[in-house]
Amino acid sequence: MKSLSGFITLLILCGSVLYMIYRARKGVKPEIRRVPGFDVIDEAIGRATEMGRPVHFTKGLASLYSSEAPQTIAGLSILSYVARKCAQNGIPLITTIYVAETIPLVIQMYREAAAVAGVPEWVNEYNIRYMSSHRFTYATGVQGVLQRERPAASFLMGYFMAEALIFAESGFLAGAMQVAGTASTSQTPFFVAVCDYTLLGDELFAAGAYLSGEPVQVASIAGQDVGKYWANILLMVGLILSAVGSNWLINLLKL
Repeated sequence: MKSLSGFITLLILCGSVLYMIYRARKGVKPEIRRVPGFDVIDEAIGRATEMGRPVHFTKGLASLYSSEAPQTIAGLSILSYVARKCAQNGIPLITTIYVAETIPLVIQMYREAAAVAGVPEWVNEYNIRYMSSHRFTYATGVQGVLQRERPAASFLMGYFMAEALIFAESGFLAGAMQVAGTASTSQTPFFVAVCDYTLLGDELFAAGAYLSGEPVQVASIAGQDVGKYWANILLMVGLILSAVGSNWLINLLKL
């Protein structure tokens, strides 16, 4: 740790997350505000049901052990929810995959969704399609799926890079209602420009936690909010002290 202030901030953030998780395990589940993007997910699935066309889902590039893994986990949580809705409505869900290690997880999500809906025959493993572990081969494969299958709804949830615009444009040309979500700031503008709705930054993680219904996931999101409150407090105090010509907070943060 380069500074004492950074270490203290880390302790506050980790402590708040652990405390919220502890409370959740005791039965006190924190509330997460339902953002409009959650409703758009249901709307897109409903549109596919009315049109009798499939739903497409892809969760991007990140593996389960990379620095971007939280985006993949959030994407998988959203996929689980989408799978349950598709199984209930009896419409196909096509999932395109870049990271092979997530295939067993996706298969299990399909089976659980079908079991909950009482339609075990809904599971069709052909709809779980591993494209490639090479980025642009994966991108080309997803393009092909979107153009051939013509889904009525397409969900792009997770970590994306240059293929983000390729997917969004291909989905648009296929006539799909598109809902995207990523914490990748470099790709967010492309999703905002082309998709019908985009979950911005932390909204992706909040959506994953909210739709999963897992108290621990919801609690971890709530715990991270304490870090934001802490940052806002420091910002306000710093502005006030700067206005009166004091460098006290700056010197303190340099410790």
